[in-house]
Amino acid sequence: MKTVSVVIPVYYNAGSLPPLFAELQKVEAQLHERDCTMELVFVDDGSGDESLTELLKIKQQRPDTRVVKLTRNFGEAHAYKTGLRYATGDCTARLSADLQDPPELVTKMTDQWLAGSKFVIAPRESRDDPPVTTLFAATFHWLVRKMISKDYPKGGFVVTLMDAALVPYIRDSSKNFNTALLAHSLGYKPAVVPYQRRKREHGKSRYTFAKKLTGFVNSILGFSVLPIRIISLIGFIVSLLSFAFGLFFVVQTLVGYRAGVPGTTMLVALITFLLGLVIIILGIMGEYLWRIYDEVTTRPEAVVDEVY
Repeated sequence: MKTVSVVIPVYYNAGSLPPLFAELQKVEAQLHERDCTMELVFVDDGSGDESLTELLKIKQQRPDTRVVKLTRNFGEAHAYKTGLRYATGDCTARLSADLQDPPELVTKMTDQWLAGSKFVIAPRESRDDPPVTTLFAATFHWLVRKMISKDYPKGGFVVTLMDAALVPYIRDSSKNFNTALLAHSLGYKPAVVPYQRRKREHGKSRYTFAKKLTGFVNSILGFSVLPIRIISLIGFIVSLLSFAFGLFFVVQTLVGYRAGVPGTTMLVALITFLLGLVIIILGIMGEYLWRIYDEVTTRPEAVVDEVY
């Protein structure tokens, strides 16, 4: 009998955990019909509500459930990678704890895995989210398709199922953000199980705009060299324009035309523009250097407080 591990990061999800577990029990029954067992791994990512209490209630009802408590909030990607270290199944699915991603996706993805697919993704065909969230997500996924991977699903995805052979590539990777994009970049042709993202019924999202912006920057700079090439191109163009600008005044002087540039306004504007450009370029280079520093310091990705 094969085992399907389900890793679920938890962060302020006390309200959604009881109904989530009820739906997971139905999924487990469906997996039994397919001659599979389910391994549940919950990772409490430093929740400040009653999430841990609810998780321990789940463990009382289902003793085989594993609950991993982190010392603080390290982020969803870190929590997920921690969960992978405790997953022992023949394949591993990732699921959100907020119930916006229906748990029955695990059954559908397992069917694809049993049919021979090593990598299964569940892209969002539509999403019942606030307009600002939808717009930000659409912009982000468009840029990912343009700058990183043209085959990336238009609606993006988080829910995945990976064969045990793929898990070490994610678990042992030094990239600690956007693990879905990392898995997609490995080259395995994914089987696709599309779905409609549900409206959030329990609690509120802790994925703030600042976190979204950080995730956007990390994804673009962490998976693409295009920003460096863009600033190199800008530098080349500015150099050409500066050379042409200087040559223009040399020619004016040679032909005896001395009207020149009235005042210093243009000179000040040009210097300000170039200084701003240099600061932007240094900022982008600094972002890349920080990522190098963050990896070579080999600090722990997450610290486990207790395993139940």
